[in-house]
Amino acid sequence: MAFYHRSPLFDDKEKGTILYAERMTRGAAAIREGTLEELRKYYSEDQIVELTLVIAVANFTNRFNDALQVEPDLG
Repeated sequence: MAFYHRSPLFDDKEKGTILYAERMTRGAAAIREGTLEELRKYYSEDQIVELTLVIAVANFTNRFNDALQVEPDLG
């Protein structure tokens, strides 16, 4: 079980959000309806779309930078 599942520092909404991000990152094709139903307890459909887009962009950026061995500009 992942550390955040056991942590009292995250509420159920945060735990569900982290789980969704983790599942999208590891293999979005494996996401099942139950995962989306859990998110619908806390987010509207529009918010789920936005959350999905943010996770996808973060994953794209990481993969792009890793493939080209780009060091991020941390300012």
